[in-house]
Amino acid sequence: MSLVLVVLLPLIGALLPALMIRAGRNACVLSAFTFSLLAFALLLSHAPAVFRGEVVRAGWNWLPALGLQANFFLDGLGFFFAGLILGIGLLIIVYARFYLAKDDPMGTFYSYLLLFQGAMVGIVLSDNILLLLVFWELTSLSSFLLIGYWKHLPEGRQGARMALTVTGAGGLAMIAGMLLLGEIAGSYELTAILQQKEVIQASPLYLPALLLILGGCFTKSAQFPFHFWLPHAMAAPTPVSAYLHSATMVKAGLFLLARMWPVLAGTAEWFYLVATTGLLTMLIGAFIALFKDDLKGLLAYSTVSHLGLVTMLFGFGTPLAAVAGVFHILNHATFKAALFMNAGIVDHEAGTRDIRRLGGLLQLMPVSATLALVAAASMAGLPPLNGFLSKEMMLHEAAATAWLGNGWVVAALATLAACFSVAYSLRYIVHVFFGPRRDDYPHPPHDPPVGMWLPPALLVALVVLIGLFPETLAGPLVAVVSGAVTGGAAPDYPLALWHGFTPALGLSAIALAVGGGALAAYPRLRARWQAGAHPEAKAIFDGALAAAVAGSRRLIHGVHNGSQQRALAFLVGAVTAAGFAAFSAAPHGAGTRALLPAVPVAVVAWVLLLGGCALALLLYRKRLLAVVAVGAVGLIVCVAFLYLSAPDLALTQISVEVATVILILLALYFLPKEGPLSSSAQRQPLRHLRDGVLAGAAGLGMALASWAMLTRDGSSLSGYYLENAVSGGGGTNVVNVILVDFRGFDTFGEITVLGIAALAIYALLDGALHGRVGRRLSAWTPDLPVSVDRHPMIMVVATRVMLPLALLVGAYIFLRGHNQPGGGFIAALVVSIALIMQYMASGFGWAAQRVKVDYHALIGAGVLIAALTGIGAMVLDQPFLTSTFGHFHLPLVGEFELASAMAFDTGVFLTVVGAVMLALANLSRMGRRAGHLPVNKAPMDIHPSAVPPQEQN
Repeated sequence: MSLVLVVLLPLIGALLPALMIRAGRNACVLSAFTFSLLAFALLLSHAPAVFRGEVVRAGWNWLPALGLQANFFLDGLGFFFAGLILGIGLLIIVYARFYLAKDDPMGTFYSYLLLFQGAMVGIVLSDNILLLLVFWELTSLSSFLLIGYWKHLPEGRQGARMALTVTGAGGLAMIAGMLLLGEIAGSYELTAILQQKEVIQASPLYLPALLLILGGCFTKSAQFPFHFWLPHAMAAPTPVSAYLHSATMVKAGLFLLARMWPVLAGTAEWFYLVATTGLLTMLIGAFIALFKDDLKGLLAYSTVSHLGLVTMLFGFGTPLAAVAGVFHILNHATFKAALFMNAGIVDHEAGTRDIRRLGGLLQLMPVSATLALVAAASMAGLPPLNGFLSKEMMLHEAAATAWLGNGWVVAALATLAACFSVAYSLRYIVHVFFGPRRDDYPHPPHDPPVGMWLPPALLVALVVLIGLFPETLAGPLVAVVSGAVTGGAAPDYPLALWHGFTPALGLSAIALAVGGGALAAYPRLRARWQAGAHPEAKAIFDGALAAAVAGSRRLIHGVHNGSQQRALAFLVGAVTAAGFAAFSAAPHGAGTRALLPAVPVAVVAWVLLLGGCALALLLYRKRLLAVVAVGAVGLIVCVAFLYLSAPDLALTQISVEVATVILILLALYFLPKEGPLSSSAQRQPLRHLRDGVLAGAAGLGMALASWAMLTRDGSSLSGYYLENAVSGGGGTNVVNVILVDFRGFDTFGEITVLGIAALAIYALLDGALHGRVGRRLSAWTPDLPVSVDRHPMIMVVATRVMLPLALLVGAYIFLRGHNQPGGGFIAALVVSIALIMQYMASGFGWAAQRVKVDYHALIGAGVLIAALTGIGAMVLDQPFLTSTFGHFHLPLVGEFELASAMAFDTGVFLTVVGAVMLALANLSRMGRRAGHLPVNKAPMDIHPSAVPPQEQN
């Protein structure tokens, strides 16, 4: 369970900062830091087991029949990435406290950050690939919020949209690839899939699955040609850049490459796709980084390059290359997070990130400059720092790898990329911190408070210590992680500064020399870069996106012109055609079930039903009469349910009919009593002929389908429900047990949708109360005279007498629902109707003073109670919404049954009452906005005591 908490704690903690900000910025930071620290501590508690080579498992079965298990597992790879996510996350939380300005909504920032953190931890610890995909998409959404945090900046909004578009598209490819992989392996559990290497690579679906999965990995990790989104994400606050681009989001693709290495690597397809993409990305990113003047832009392209380096190493497909990739992920996380935070410090204290406006900061910001010098030297691969170790391992593997039979291409291009890496790293050092002081800094530069330089200082300390003592500090971790990547024991390899005079050392020396020379010749190189033509990725992306939008708009306008009639024609026509095609494609014969005689009562009801439908169609312009006809149809259906021995359905039908008819009639008050007379019958006779043919064909199809179902014997779940309602759900009312137990998740989804619909209606009508629509509403006048006595005494008295009786009936229906016809939904409608009648009798103003309930909160409470009921079952190691029950005895009361489903039914009750009453409140607000009649404060318009005595006689 503690492993599950490692994932859940950041997600739960995301709720607090937005609330704790009311107590101050420090309280907000403390809440975020505490939840991350708890998750980190729980993760570290599993370290002994992980280093012993054990795999820690936790989770529960969600829908086993569909392969849905919320399972997590922790091996060396998961431990490594979760440690990076949570450990660097703690440093970012502290750093952001001092970086963000007073005007920045800090609570929102930390909520987004913890949401993203929880999603990333979910990715690296998920055992079920479907669950992994959920977290994968959640990282795209939460990173969109983080990148676009500064909503007032156009570049922030554009960067967020670009990142979401690219990574979201890759996520769709990832979903398809993972589903194919699960189909090949016969399981959606990662631990099972990782044992199926031969089966997966021998499958004809291997290549499609590989391409789709790599599409998701390459977009998330900004590999060429999808690299362009990452630099534009630099519009985010620096803490976001440091977190997303050192330890988290861009590492998600690398994590999945490492996780899938045991089953996908080792083929020619893997080598040429992954290694080539990584090599090109490493080279292109390093080259562009050299000419970037924005500090974060330089670091962004350098991140692209280093991500390509790791991708290339995993693409080589050898165990030692995988070890080098793992080691460089660790080293890159340390020096790159430190450098991003350093860039934020320079921007924060000097007022700019433009390298052309900087220089000479070593004397003005000695602490920050020292940290930057060490971290950038590690990024360049200078000894004795950790970046040198993994860069030399990379060059060793590149020198040993042949591409299309050529043994020098990979080594030459990797060395060229390393040359550019040295050059841009030295440029970061020399052009920012060395040289003479300037007198035109936007702000006087100085070192920041300790809260800003301490987090990068801790990372820089790791840079130095790992470089000096690699085998002691990083050796055990790299070994256990590499073993998880390769699916076996890690190969023997020395983590040391000196391996003798090797080809890798020679290539590294060449990179240092050429990189230093490139910095010396930088003015000439920059002039050539500016003189040359090079494509702008953002312009290409914007053009492609605009073309896609234009094409989609043409397609939509060609198919859908805004006419609901036309849209319904397409829908009904397509469904009817598909149904008849399926019916005609298979052989069929007459049904075997004997027909029942048509009793006179059923025939009469059928005739009345047809008549009601026809009447509603004929009277569609007379809106009041049409509503009455529709209500009559509902009543006939209710009688049919009673005739067919379905009292629960009958109660539901009659309650829904009464509530909806009342609300529709109240809404019709604001509409003309007659609809417009359509002249299209004369102008467009073919359209009406089309509609008639479609209606007839669809009706005939439904009739034939019903006839086919009713005249054939078949199996259903009804027998299972009847047999297990009492033993499994503790109730004799099978319908209610189905709703709150067997199909409780469906009901939970329905009340959630109902609540969302009610809130959406509220928001829609709230917008209608303002602007042009609001002015039209204010100028609106009723088209019929309004009664002087809007709230007559007889109705007031009758509803007052009915209210306690109706509430008592509602309580009775609610309490009996588990064993007799009733339940929370029906009881809610009965109570809602009783309350609506109070509002109708005495007006909303009078009633609202006495029923002071926030209906938004009522809906939220209902959904929350229903959710907590399901979560309670999960805490007890049962599937979501599993109910329990027991029999109890109380003096005077006797023996009675209590079921946990009653709590779920309470949630249903509150949600339905809240939704109905919120709709009524909306109509009342519209009436008051019209403003033609005063809002009453008395229970009735004409009080009997105000009537003259002669009129009382």
